[in-house]
Amino acid sequence: MQKDIQAFQNTLGLSFNDPLLLRQAFTHRSYLNEHRGEVEGHNERLEFLGDAVLELISTHFLYEKFPQKHEGELTALRAALVNAIICAEVAQSLGMNDYLLLSRGESKDTGRARNILLANAFEALVGALYLDQGYDAAREFIEKHLFPKIDEIVHKKLWRDSKSTLQEKVQDAEGVTPSYSVLKETGPDHDKQFVVGVYANSTLLAQGTGKSKQEAEQDAATRALEEKGW
Repeated sequence: MQKDIQAFQNTLGLSFNDPLLLRQAFTHRSYLNEHRGEVEGHNERLEFLGDAVLELISTHFLYEKFPQKHEGELTALRAALVNAIICAEVAQSLGMNDYLLLSRGESKDTGRARNILLANAFEALVGALYLDQGYDAAREFIEKHLFPKIDEIVHKKLWRDSKSTLQEKVQDAEGVTPSYSVLKETGPDHDKQFVVGVYANSTLLAQGTGKSKQEAEQDAATRALEEKGW
């Protein structure tokens, strides 16, 4: 590990009862293959748990914060708040990149690939905190580090249905309907990662990532809107 895990706890004011849980949250599956016996497990199960905890806590937060918004708008806001891009940004701000346990190959990843690793580690950290200290501790952590992002999301309208907006823009500009294609699919069945490309005719407008094809399509559409300045 590049830095002592205790330094991470000290910086954030955390104190895990089981430090091994915290270490596991930072451990990528690939690391185990090169360091057998050094750590007991990787972070995929914690990520699975943390994803559910994150969704529940975020849903409750949005339900109370926006009493006038209907279910569809709340769903869009939640998707924008807990997507891989935002979670990776938060993980970066917390300095999590310095503590990731990766194989030599994975450690060379940059850009979007590294952001996916960071987003997954953030969810695993939430899962670890929930197991170690319970729901309230996980909620306080998420409230402090993730929920401040909601104001930017609302202000910049990052919660909008990017696919619908992109379709309107592309049809107006080029007279065609954008199409989507899965370019890459990785990970085990319970934790898939999709890379999707969005096209106008045969021209690739942008690529997006997500844990489902739908999420990756929305991400690709958002990136295409940004690329085009729409």
